[in-house]
Amino acid sequence: MAETGRLTRTPVAAPGVSPVTLLRIAIVVAIVAIWEAVAVSGLLFRDVVPSLLVIGRSLFELLTLPDFRLPIGNSEISIPEFYWHLWVTIYEVATAMVIGGLAGLAVGLLLGANPFLSKAFERFLYYLGPTPKIIFFPLMIMWFGVGPGSKVAMGTISCFFPVALSVAAGMRQIEPVLIRVGRSFRLNTWQMVTKIYLPAMRQPILNGFRLGMGVALIGTLLAETKLSNRGIGFLIINAYSTFDMPRMYALLIVLFVVAIGANALAGRASKR
Repeated sequence: MAETGRLTRTPVAAPGVSPVTLLRIAIVVAIVAIWEAVAVSGLLFRDVVPSLLVIGRSLFELLTLPDFRLPIGNSEISIPEFYWHLWVTIYEVATAMVIGGLAGLAVGLLLGANPFLSKAFERFLYYLGPTPKIIFFPLMIMWFGVGPGSKVAMGTISCFFPVALSVAAGMRQIEPVLIRVGRSFRLNTWQMVTKIYLPAMRQPILNGFRLGMGVALIGTLLAETKLSNRGIGFLIINAYSTFDMPRMYALLIVLFVVAIGANALAGRASKR
């Protein structure tokens, strides 16, 4: 029996390093090795898969090269152009999150609290939710112009649906005893929302906003790639149009890191 136990024992990783961490490191190393092998081999068209060293150099220039003059009062300061475009995208996504998130929260509360309205309208949300929102972009341009308004509108309608559906589902999961307690204390509608509904479905609301943030970012970036002269989406499509592949990959890496950071912050907020 002792011999059998010894044979089936799980291998022990190095002290302080878990097997999951080792596997993650191995995956990253494999991806880097495969990328470099493809870049050196020349199997694809020239510069389609540039070396990581070239991408790293472009990333360094993107984040440090002061090639944009930002007016502040009566003077100007030179900053990397990337940061100004990043701020534009962050502003558009944040505005879309506020408008779409609050609208989705209100609609979700209304549908979850009223079975008649839920049966009448929630089915439309399920139908329109998975629809690619980029098909509405021509309407957004006609209604809000080619400026930031159409990008905010795209992010807003992208964010609205996951928040509304998540809140409506969360409303139906509230314990009936909590609602009876609120009614027994004769709470009005606003008090029921703030003291019963929102605290009881905190997790569904946060999950809905996390999903909404992701799709709002996607919708805003897609709009920026279609018709814009500012924002991260514009920089990416501009690098692609000029076949500046190292810059395009550098922008994608930074965008990936920013998205991971925002999602991590939202995850910490949901745990708290």
